Amino acid sequence: MKHGITAVLAVAALAAASAAQAQDNEAGFYAGGGVGKFDVKIDDFDDIDDTIDAYDSDDTAWKAFAGWRMNPYVAFEVAYVNLGSPDDEILPETELTVETDGFAPYVVGTFPIGDWFEVFAKAGYYWYSTDFEVTSPIGSITDDESDSTFTWSAGFGVNIFERVNVRLEYEQFDFDATDDAEALWLTGAYRF
Repeated sequence: MKHGITAVLAVAALAAASAAQAQDNEAGFYAGGGVGKFDVKIDDFDDIDDTIDAYDSDDTAWKAFAGWRMNPYVAFEVAYVNLGSPDDEILPETELTVETDGFAPYVVGTFPIGDWFEVFAKAGYYWYSTDFEVTSPIGSITDDESDSTFTWSAGFGVNIFERVNVRLEYEQFDFDATDDAEALWLTGAYRF
């Protein structure tokens, strides 16, 4: 009986402590990073798709970010996003490699589910630079471009320890030259 009361009191104390920690961590600065898989598809190369095969490739991507949580529901974030170097064969023995990186500010909306879980959505604008390289048996051609595009993401997160937040996130990029450009991220952040 004595051990049962002690266990109940210990669980109640841990629950109260975690609730107090969550309340202490409702607003403020956070920073983190993530790794993911970026996938890009181009089915129509400006009406020359009879000559060029479809481009469908993926690569490992990464990002570093920092932000300010106004409250548990709204945050502002800025991120450096590197989408890797996806490459694919577009003609026999001809390969296209695309390297993209840039910066993006976001507005983040979060809906906490208890002290531990949350769902979120982000909207932002991605200012990026892309380097293209076409490699064939007769040589290679390179080009680059800088532009900006709308991006959005959604996912869910879990709060572990006092100040660590881990998220699984799906992000969509609205590049003009692609039919589909998306990333799946696993990120971690420390909330100061």
